[in-house]
Amino acid sequence: MKVLALSSSPRKDGNSRLLAQSVLDGALNRGHDTDLVDLCDVVTAPLRDCRTCRGPDGTCSIADGHHALLRDKVLAADALVLATPLYWYGISGQLKIFIDRIFCHTRADLPDSAEVKRRLMNKRAAVVVSSEESYPGVLVGVTAQMQELARYLDHDLVGVVHGIANSRGEVRRDPAGPVERAFDLGARLFDAPVTDYRMDTVRPGAVWPAPSREPAPSG
Repeated sequence: MKVLALSSSPRKDGNSRLLAQSVLDGALNRGHDTDLVDLCDVVTAPLRDCRTCRGPDGTCSIADGHHALLRDKVLAADALVLATPLYWYGISGQLKIFIDRIFCHTRADLPDSAEVKRRLMNKRAAVVVSSEESYPGVLVGVTAQMQELARYLDHDLVGVVHGIANSRGEVRRDPAGPVERAFDLGARLFDAPVTDYRMDTVRPGAVWPAPSREPAPSG
């Protein structure tokens, strides 16, 4: 499987990027192909008015790397890892811009929009966040937006890892072990169950299957 991490921090040695790399390390450990892209190197402008911005063939005229990133890497990925520092109790602007500009590729008047939509949907997703603050509600905005994004794209949101840190790399010292949890999330990216029950959902009585019993030794 192909796992793509999108790091939205301007710091390439920052804590959220470190967590993203740890998710990739866990996925790589399971034999998956991994790649990491720094959005600050690729996306340089926000969404504009498509009625005045698009080219004669209907495509986006913003001359940066968003088009190639989406078409060549995001659509080809089986799982996405979205990494962000906590900015004003939400995701970073760089990640929001990347998401906003997906609209340019899914408009119904583009010749291949149906194919883009098909390949954009039905992926596995993971989110990693670093923040200086640690109180329980600090991630409410991020979690809500990522859940709704996953719902809209029909992605399975496997998990969210939150690391507490400020200075570069200090997330490794977080006693809650977010780096290790990120690695574990990557290792389970395609195996972890993702459930969202309704009242009438048919479901088993246990979340985790019971371990198989080995036969007793004969004789």
